[in-house]
Amino acid sequence: MIAIDTNLLVYAHRESSPFHGKALEVVTELAESPALWAIPWPCLHEFLAIVTHPRIFDPPSQLAEAWKFLDALLESPSLLVIGEQSGYTATLRSLLFSSKVCGPRVHDARIAAICLNHAVAVLWTADRDFSRFPELNTRNPLIAGQR
Repeated sequence: MIAIDTNLLVYAHRESSPFHGKALEVVTELAESPALWAIPWPCLHEFLAIVTHPRIFDPPSQLAEAWKFLDALLESPSLLVIGEQSGYTATLRSLLFSSKVCGPRVHDARIAAICLNHAVAVLWTADRDFSRFPELNTRNPLIAGQR
């Protein structure tokens, strides 16, 4: 199963992103595929926080516009929205101690732990910070040959 990170959601949503076209293509491909794919709950929350933030985007997305984008994705019958479940705490603890991550990067460890607990085969992300967690296979689908 493929999971997607916040940055791909942001790029797919924001037409001003230089990666918009490719990100929208890969997200749409997943949404229309019969194969299971996933979005971690924290990525949905972070997406809303980023695209509606006036210090990040000028102008920011309106909340209704951002929700409309998410609603379209959530209609995909092959989408699983994944979150913490049994075993999550042990996985998070292991990732934090093995990677020596602290501060704001704990958020990335949370996403990694959720993905690992749900047997995600690969997390599609443009964020290289996930390389701190070698237990999680990551790829950037915006780069040729990485999908």
